[in-house]
Amino acid sequence: MEQDAANLEPIEISALVALTLGIVVYFVGERLTRRFPILARYSIPEPVSGGLLAALVALAVVLVTGRELSYDLAARDALLVYFFTTVGLNANVASLKQGGPLLVLLLLLTVGFMVVQALTGTLGALLFGMPGQTGVLLGTASLIGGHGTAIAWGPVVAETYGVTGAAELGIAMATLGLILASLLGGPVARYLVRRDRLAEAPETVTTSIQSPPPISGEVEEARATERTTAIGHPDLMNAVLWLHVAMILGLGVHEGLREADVTLPVFVPCLLTAILLTNTVPRLLPHLRWPADTPAISLVAGFSLSVFLSMSLMSMELWTLASSAGVLIVTMLLQAVAATLFVIFVVFRVMGRDFTAAVLSAGFVGFALGATPTAIANMTAVTQRYGPAPLAFVVLPLVSAFFVDLTNAVLIQTILSF
Repeated sequence: MEQDAANLEPIEISALVALTLGIVVYFVGERLTRRFPILARYSIPEPVSGGLLAALVALAVVLVTGRELSYDLAARDALLVYFFTTVGLNANVASLKQGGPLLVLLLLLTVGFMVVQALTGTLGALLFGMPGQTGVLLGTASLIGGHGTAIAWGPVVAETYGVTGAAELGIAMATLGLILASLLGGPVARYLVRRDRLAEAPETVTTSIQSPPPISGEVEEARATERTTAIGHPDLMNAVLWLHVAMILGLGVHEGLREADVTLPVFVPCLLTAILLTNTVPRLLPHLRWPADTPAISLVAGFSLSVFLSMSLMSMELWTLASSAGVLIVTMLLQAVAATLFVIFVVFRVMGRDFTAAVLSAGFVGFALGATPTAIANMTAVTQRYGPAPLAFVVLPLVSAFFVDLTNAVLIQTILSF
């Protein structure tokens, strides 16, 4: 089937249609949450359930027609920048100071787990008779690194160590990791919260920077209350204006860094620029209407994160998993077990054994096996159910999006040098 699909023209889906489908997929996920309460109980985000269903539909289309689906994801990438800029605008100095020690601890824990993940990937490669260096594509390059890192290192492994289809193997591993990251974070946090009784009211629903919570019997009343909170047109316009100011400045910083041969994801300088603005502009201009911690900025954050994740999940090419199913499934199970045990017995305890630590644990699973947006979605789903943990939304993106990429590059190069 893969050869047949490769010989046929793919079904092209434009950026506007892909964006629209992302919104539809979110509502499909919301309907699934209404229909199956277990999804809400284990904090599975609506974009995840809807996106996985859409990916399965896409797989069926490929199997029936032999034609692959190709999405233009330009809008998705813009939504990612939008979301992390809202995170920056909501980050005040007090939160950053409080998060300093947590940030250092989380960074050290992440580096330690990257070594565990690299060794687990190497074990998976050796179990299936592959060169040990292939383990980078079954470990940190594809999981913590994501699709982009897997694509970058795949040709290196293929050419240097004679691993046919190394890039495809890495992409497939990253895809499978994204699925498990989306499904594991919520249940892990739920286990920690219930075991240590970290939330007095398990069904508490909050609205900070999260997307709207799933509707179930317990939260219907809370949703009705949310609808009565009006967001004025000027409020939304003001929030979008300052978002764009922060993004324009952040993109300028990104261009400067790129000219200096410093490579970072686009949203990182936008996040940092927004943090700088939100901690300086209101003090310099105290009478200015600043959008931080307002319903309008929460609305933009919820929309951008929900649709981004919906588009990411629905566009997964599940048909690429078939060619290496054995090594992918076995190694992914090993990685999932390693991540779960590491989070429960190390991350949660070191980060303080409190509710913030439980939320960070859900996020850790998200970016350790998937990607930073998956981590944010996991934490969002948990906080919607149990209560706010604003510090987690400041600390985790800085570690997972900034420091990890630099550490990962050094670790991958070290592994390949052996």
